[in-house]
Amino acid sequence: MNIKKFEFNMFPVNTYVLWDETKEAVVIDPGMFFSREKEELKQFIADNGLTVKHLLNTHLHLDHVLGNPYMMEEYGLKAQAHQADEFWLDGAVQQGRMFGFELEEKPVPLGKYIHQGDTIAFGNTKLEVFEVPGHSPGSVVFFNRESGDLIVGDVLFNGSVGRADLQGGNFNDLKQNIIGKLFILPNETVVHPGHGPSTTIGHEKMYNPFFTDISTH
Repeated sequence: MNIKKFEFNMFPVNTYVLWDETKEAVVIDPGMFFSREKEELKQFIADNGLTVKHLLNTHLHLDHVLGNPYMMEEYGLKAQAHQADEFWLDGAVQQGRMFGFELEEKPVPLGKYIHQGDTIAFGNTKLEVFEVPGHSPGSVVFFNRESGDLIVGDVLFNGSVGRADLQGGNFNDLKQNIIGKLFILPNETVVHPGHGPSTTIGHEKMYNPFFTDISTH
């Protein structure tokens, strides 16, 4: 499986394109806001001859769904995400105003709900869905077991974890879900977060300051 990370600049946020030898692809957390960012993603998809089969959201905070309307317009795809985060879409316009800008397009309703144990298939690749609430009530991560890549949104970062003070967040839930669902994965699993650089499960178990009080080594 191949992964391309785009770092878009409104907040900023990491957007991921995943694809394999069949040229079928998924886009995760489209954070495009400016026209040049939309064109950058479109050009990459075209240059590589990719067919985007799924649009996925790890969660529905505004920065991770800014490009959802464009993906609907350009590729006819509605996002797949967890129902527990759906309320964030209803408040997206107000969220934008709080950050000092107007959304050009209203959020697109979800096309499908995803849950723990679901599998997202494209080409010869499968992504396993894990529910990891705490940053938001509907946070999910996507794991490709074959390649050892884990797309985590804002659940886990290099040396940190997602904030839990927004509506529906719960720090204790976040921490316990990371320990119980992510830290059981192989140490070499590559963690691709929604912001900042990638890391590994082994590195976070050993060095992440939020987990120094547990025995995970």
